[in-house]
Amino acid sequence: MSAWILLRGLSREARHWGGFAELLRREVPDAQVLALDLPGNGSRCREKSPLGVESMVESLRTQLGVQGVAPPYRLLAMSLGAMVAVDWAARHSGEIAGAVLINTSLRPFSPFYQRLKPANYRRLLTLALSAASDRDWEVAILELTSRRAAAHADVLDDWLSYRRENPVAVGNALRQLIAAARYRAPGVRPDVPLLVLSSRGDELVDSDCSHQLAERWNLPHAVHPGAGHDLPLDDGAWVAGRIGRWLASTWTSPGNSRK
Repeated sequence: MSAWILLRGLSREARHWGGFAELLRREVPDAQVLALDLPGNGSRCREKSPLGVESMVESLRTQLGVQGVAPPYRLLAMSLGAMVAVDWAARHSGEIAGAVLINTSLRPFSPFYQRLKPANYRRLLTLALSAASDRDWEVAILELTSRRAAAHADVLDDWLSYRRENPVAVGNALRQLIAAARYRAPGVRPDVPLLVLSSRGDELVDSDCSHQLAERWNLPHAVHPGAGHDLPLDDGAWVAGRIGRWLASTWTSPGNSRK
């Protein structure tokens, strides 16, 4: 069975998946689930983040090789991590058995003002230019990425602990932003099964970005009616359930030989 590789977004780390990995294991029994950190984040916070998504892919491929985890892989990725997943699938399709893309945005399918909603510019700029505390940052991130922030107040202590244990350098956060802004999706859909998941309540990235991607590449697309950008946090059970249905429909289709 293909290993599931979980990839987070800008300045987030593997531990930000919280309890979602266990939900996925319940939905896909016996699955090997590995949450990896992008260079510059989490356990790799002392590394310099690449300025290109392509280099992030190569770094992850090397990491998995060192760990002895052989392809093919299934990728579950959100935001910047989903850009990494698209590039991986496009350039190394033989290594990827399938990928689930959550709340991502890609050039040339979506304009910049949809890829980061303008309503957030002032708040993010104010935080960046002020002496904001670690808690200020994590509270802001939770409020921007969740529509159920009050219900998830307990995760703040965990997130603060991650930030203090593995601080992401400002330079690395900027390099990741540059990589995301520069990345351009391939004109032709990668030759692997893909599923798009998005949140109608996403206040960070316009949900139309996922709609445009799914429409251009003729991909299956499920929309959560109320979750925020961090869909696995707001409703991880829904995400796992959608993945289970997709696996059942994709790998049991007549003539489908992928495993």
